[in-house]
This record gives sequence, structure tokens and C-alpha cells, in this order.
Amino acid sequence: MVTSPLSTLHSQLSACQRCLYEGHPIIPGAVFSGNAAADVLLIGQAPGVTEVETKRPFNAGSGKRLFKWLEAAGWDETDFRARQYMTAVTKCYPGKNKSGKGDRVPSKAEQALCRPFLERELAYVNPHLIILVGGLAIKRLYPPKWKLTEVIGTAVYHPTIPENPFDWERGQLLHKIDKVQADGRYTIPLPHPSGASLWPNLPANKALITQAIEILSILRTSLS
Repeated sequence: MVTSPLSTLHSQLSACQRCLYEGHPIIPGAVFSGNAAADVLLIGQAPGVTEVETKRPFNAGSGKRLFKWLEAAGWDETDFRARQYMTAVTKCYPGKNKSGKGDRVPSKAEQALCRPFLERELAYVNPHLIILVGGLAIKRLYPPKWKLTEVIGTAVYHPTIPENPFDWERGQLLHKIDKVQADGRYTIPLPHPSGASLWPNLPANKALITQAIEILSILRTSLS
């Protein structure tokens, strides 16, 4: 039986303990889902404790808010999970924050260790649309100094797929989409859907999320 490159990668992800060997306090067990036929690749920050237990991305409260946004754009959760690809900047649960509030943000060193896996996922799936969820994922592409208020409600279009999937300089920043291009790749950011975050609750920010959902809806229609 011939094994696909993505299947090989999934086996490597499931066995990976690089961060643990480097002394980072992670709980090993990569969380991801999807196959190479996906048109959409969604990237979160890192799995939480319930995601590690179920091996299901965005399984807890954050997932409920995320899928409310995606359903507003026209995606059914069950269908999205079955047909699209879901992953994260780092694949394993990073553990609790030392303060006891929320989960620990993966360090730059952990992100660097996991980045080759993410780049291979993008290469093997080659999606027409990438959805970046939360600040850590958004910073893969957007300038780090940009605030969420400058980012949410925009899109980046790459007419040709760059060798570096997060090459900002080769992309075109868009605030609306009138016509979806059949070639190339679109990237859309969304804020982190954690219930602990108050950012999405502010009226001005809700308007930006609505703008992002409208862009996603236009892109989703083009993919169906």
C-alpha cells in the first residue's frame, strides 16, 4: 500500500515529542484533523486540555463561538469538520498558565520546533483559503505590531502560492472582495474565540467580525 505524504506527516505528528525533549512543559499528543482534499485550512493557536482528551480541534467553548462565526458564513460544523483541515501553530497542549488563568501561550522556541510541520501541512493540502484564528496564528502572516482592530475584517490574497506560505510582501491586503479569483490563495483572520476574551464582545469589534464573516461567506460560496 502506498502511503501519502500527508499520512506520513500525520504519523510523525502523532509520535512527535520534540518540545518535551527540549524541556518545554507540554502534554504530548498532536491534535489535528482533515485530509489533502480540503479547500480550507484553519489554524488555531494550540489545543486545550479537552482537545487533547478528545483529539478534536476546537472541541470546547472556544469551538462553540468559532463555529457560530463559521455557520454565519454558511458552513455547517459537521460538514466543515468532515471536509476541511484543522490544525494549530503548535500541535500539543502547552499546559496551564503559571498564573492559573487559562492555558500557557507556546513560546517562540516551541513555535519554531513545530513550524516545519505546519509548513508541510500547508504544502500537502494546498488550500484555496486559510483561516487564522487568534493572535498567535495571525502573526504568522500579518505584521506583528498590527492591532486586531487593524487586522480583523481584512483578507490577504496571494495571486500565486509563495514558497513561504506566510510571505506578507507577496500578498495583497483586501478590505472587501468583489470577485473571487479562481487561482491563488486567500487568508482570513479571526480573533481568538475564547470565552475569556472580551475583545469580540465590544460593539466596534463585533462589526469587524461581521465584516470578516461577510468575506468568508463570499469565499465559501466560491468553494461550493
